[in-house]
Amino acid sequence: MKNTMMHSRELQETEYHSYYSNYILALDETELLEAFKNTEAELLDFIRNLPEDRLLYRYAEGKWTVAEVLQHIVDTERIFAYRALCFARNDKTDLPGFEQDDYVPYSNANNRTKEELMVDLKAARLNSVSLFHTFTREMLMRSGTVSGNQLSVRAIGFIISGHLKHHLRILNERYL
Repeated sequence: MKNTMMHSRELQETEYHSYYSNYILALDETELLEAFKNTEAELLDFIRNLPEDRLLYRYAEGKWTVAEVLQHIVDTERIFAYRALCFARNDKTDLPGFEQDDYVPYSNANNRTKEELMVDLKAARLNSVSLFHTFTREMLMRSGTVSGNQLSVRAIGFIISGHLKHHLRILNERYL
């Protein structure tokens, strides 16, 4: 993918549902693999500096714990990477959405250590970066349908990083 790097300013609004606009805007203007690298470093730094006893903190009744937010980031990255793989391979299947609130109770996040969550995050990100490295420019431009909405492979890459950045902002503002 070295000769096919994509920049966030190249994205067209037709490549993603407006729901994802804030994730993409959170990245400012950046190159795709640089966004992966920078957001991973930011989140790992956050986790390293997080006291272990804060993992189970939730800022309000009914809100996720820090551990649940971190696991949600990992789960979402894996789901979006799968979508990117499907669309890059020209799979025309209309993929379903997922209900994030249904995943959390079954994630076992609150029984994991900070180190286990970091390892999981690194593994998911390594998989995403490795996957996106295999994509040609043509593959990055392909799109598919998720819950009836068009989504391009390159938009998915930016959404993955923007989603992480979005939750990192919330963690810093509401959990610390």
